[in-house]
Amino acid sequence: MERSRIAVAGASGLIGGALVRSLTADGHEVRRLVRGTARAAGEIRWDPEGGRVDAAGLAGCHAVVNLAGAGVGDRRWTDAYKQRIRDSRVKGTAALAGAVASLDAKERPRVFVNGSAIGYYGETGERTADESAPAGEGFLPALCVEWEGATAPAQEAGVRTVFTRTGLVVSREGGA
Repeated sequence: MERSRIAVAGASGLIGGALVRSLTADGHEVRRLVRGTARAAGEIRWDPEGGRVDAAGLAGCHAVVNLAGAGVGDRRWTDAYKQRIRDSRVKGTAALAGAVASLDAKERPRVFVNGSAIGYYGETGERTADESAPAGEGFLPALCVEWEGATAPAQEAGVRTVFTRTGLVVSREGGA
């Protein structure tokens, strides 16, 4: 197995934490994006809502995984909190995609994996939805479309971009 260097945004979250543990156990090098000062080896400073990423920290990574964003199931969705949910995803994704695109072609990751949500499909009722289904209507579908669209700089730079539209997460550590 080839050892890969993978940068993970949202590494302290439920899914991100499990991913980091799994990647590390498999022998991969993980670089965590952190909002505070980078204090440990393998930490990369970023300010997702401010649109800033230490792009040099992403250089040479084989993959960048973006799982960052404010929680959607842990509090009431006031207008202000919906704006926080949106900003944490769209601005953070745009910052990461822009940082990836700014790297020299030889230093760019091969893949940019961007977390998204099944909320993309909206209310489907009895209708089966797969990756080819259109976006639904409402706050979550509109958010997912904008969130996935924020990856455009990475895509335009030729980086393969993958969207993981996860649903409810159930875990002993938290989640639904």
